[in-house]
Amino acid sequence: MNTQDLAIRFSELNGYQGYDFDCQLIPGDTDVLQIVVSDFEELPVYISTTETQILCISYLWSEDEVEQAKRAEMMELMLEINIPMPLSAFSKIGDKYVIFGALMADSSFEDIVHEVITLAENSVEAISAMTDFLK
Repeated sequence: MNTQDLAIRFSELNGYQGYDFDCQLIPGDTDVLQIVVSDFEELPVYISTTETQILCISYLWSEDEVEQAKRAEMMELMLEINIPMPLSAFSKIGDKYVIFGALMADSSFEDIVHEVITLAENSVEAISAMTDFLK
């Protein structure tokens, strides 16, 4: 399923498990779909697709928002909570800390929706857990 197909499907899916979805297709070398999940507007989920996977990413904070004296402790905590955090993992893209989830390219639409909702929820929880390490 490509990002255009996903945009159409998400646009038709309001009220799913109490959530609404606002989608915007961002064209480029690789099309990216931005999805804003109601109740999590401040942390959109970005989806890109390849022949082998569907990648969902939410940007959390940038390097300049980290208390540098606490950075090592923050990284340790991020590693510790990576495994118990369902369907998501921490990473870094440039100077941005992210949380992401990946699915197989042939995943069902229901699985993709579940991933997007879970990633949005996990993003809020991750920021809450890391507040002491941020400026």
